[in-house]
Amino acid sequence: MGVAGYSEMARMLGWNDIADKYATIARNMAVKWEQMANEGDHYRLAFDRQNTWSQKYNMIWDKMWNLNLFPNNVIDKEINYYLTKQNPYGLPLDSRRDYSKSDWIMWSAAMSSDRATFEKFIDPIYKYINETESRVPISDWHETQTGKMTGFKARSVIGGYWMKVLMDKMLMKY
Repeated sequence: MGVAGYSEMARMLGWNDIADKYATIARNMAVKWEQMANEGDHYRLAFDRQNTWSQKYNMIWDKMWNLNLFPNNVIDKEINYYLTKQNPYGLPLDSRRDYSKSDWIMWSAAMSSDRATFEKFIDPIYKYINETESRVPISDWHETQTGKMTGFKARSVIGGYWMKVLMDKMLMKY
């Protein structure tokens, strides 16, 4: 569990002073990360690797739980950059290879600020599912250029396809 998770857990238990402590630590870490990973129009895969990128799919929790840890519209900047990296069968996981994890694409897509942008991420997944030569239950790991299954089949992580539904439901509470 990350620092932000401890903060939220402490808050639920009524330990507001502890929650505030961890929330401050998490915000400071996010600011430091943003500074160290900033590549101008996106954020690096690793601090010491210029001209790299990766899906920051776990930022979905910052948005879903309305934590607002990341400054300077980090999520919007990443989403806009990802759109420039799309392949016919989806968004690669990072700059190293063309394969991806479709559940994580769905998490990244759910961070979109509007439905049209969300659909730009899920349309290639739909295309992959319909056009792949693999005739196994959905593989969550596939090549985004060719649509070929890389590995994995019928795994429970496909539940991640429902991230947008979960997020919309959570945001309706706030």
